[in-house]
Amino acid sequence: MKPYDTVIIGGGVAGLMAAVELGRAGKPAILVEKSNRVGGRAITVRKNGALFNLGGHAIYKGGEAYAILKQWGIALEGGQPTFNGSFIWNDQAFPLANPAKLLLSSFLSWSGKGELVKLFWKLFKSGPIAVRPGESLREWAERELRDPMVRHIFYSLTRTATYTRDPDYQLAGPALKQVQRSLKSGVQYLHGGWQSIVDQLREKAVQAGVKMIEHSAAARVVHEGGAVRQVELEDGTVLAAAHVISTVSPEVTFRLVPGAERTVLSRWKDEARPAMAACLDLCLERLPSPDRQVALGLDRPVFFSNHSAGAKLTEDGKVVVHLMKYNGPTDSDPAADLQLLEQTMSLLHPGWEQLVAAKQFLPNIAVVHDYAHLGRKQLEVGPSVPEIKGLYVAGDWASHGEYLLDAAATSARRAVGQVLGGAYRTAVGE
Repeated sequence: MKPYDTVIIGGGVAGLMAAVELGRAGKPAILVEKSNRVGGRAITVRKNGALFNLGGHAIYKGGEAYAILKQWGIALEGGQPTFNGSFIWNDQAFPLANPAKLLLSSFLSWSGKGELVKLFWKLFKSGPIAVRPGESLREWAERELRDPMVRHIFYSLTRTATYTRDPDYQLAGPALKQVQRSLKSGVQYLHGGWQSIVDQLREKAVQAGVKMIEHSAAARVVHEGGAVRQVELEDGTVLAAAHVISTVSPEVTFRLVPGAERTVLSRWKDEARPAMAACLDLCLERLPSPDRQVALGLDRPVFFSNHSAGAKLTEDGKVVVHLMKYNGPTDSDPAADLQLLEQTMSLLHPGWEQLVAAKQFLPNIAVVHDYAHLGRKQLEVGPSVPEIKGLYVAGDWASHGEYLLDAAATSARRAVGQVLGGAYRTAVGE
């Protein structure tokens, strides 16, 4: 039984970032991943020469993750998507080149245009937008936005920025911050897909001395006397450790810890509201309607984007596009969702069926395992499990109000800070 200071469970982005942090701090660490490759939902798969991410992926340039990765020297090569696109309403596509063009269109009433200007002013201004304590996104929108069409536009922007469709439960403050971040700093698509991040993080962790065990799942986190002792793997391997960072989902983390029902892990599992989505990725010989690079649904919870407009995802000039239907926590009908996404594609790009070189459909993938919402006893999840010394959590669900990759990155940094006794600086840039 070889002892390690820290065992990291899960080789997704949060686990890899925790591994890099520990390696940089000189702490003996080992990462355990059940799949035959690290990366989790950030891996990229190749189909007939096309590179597909597992669902829609974009890195927010104004976010914590972008700053940390840049700080470490991770190459983030790619480009930003274009605003040249459409809003979808009542089975019609209305041009959206930019917010100014929208204000000049007949899509909105005069009063609606005035209200939209005020909304964009709030979203683009510096500093947080004022919200009431415990206010949901819908409560904020119903209070601040009177024009129904402006509310539709707002909800569409929020779905796109947070990858989440749950306005009755989403906390307004964190969601509005994410929309502001999206509009002011923009997003970036990556050459080669998100596998480029995964590969670089893995290499940096290994170079820093972190051991990787792939295709070997954790079976149990053993604790005695209120403290972590070891991690048992399904193949019988035992890893003694003073600290464990679990980056798997709240439900899986709960199952790994004997007696978890007597800890905060039980509440985190029960309170979690995953954001789910149906995703359709296509590799096309060409884009039938080049003026439609992006589209946001207003009366349907869908999003379309030409990822090849910002990133190189094929070797032969073909186009990789992504469509997403944002599902609620329990709103999934794979056959109907696929039909809706294909109908959306036909509305935007008639004749696309004859141009398909590769296709990937994910019927109901978890975008994140939890996010800031009503019903949580506390806004902040993790990093420590108070009842078990040395046990920490990280991942997109262990959020302190951050979303998506930023939640994964900052939670990993917080967990490592606890492993290092609180002496480790966890702020970006420190």
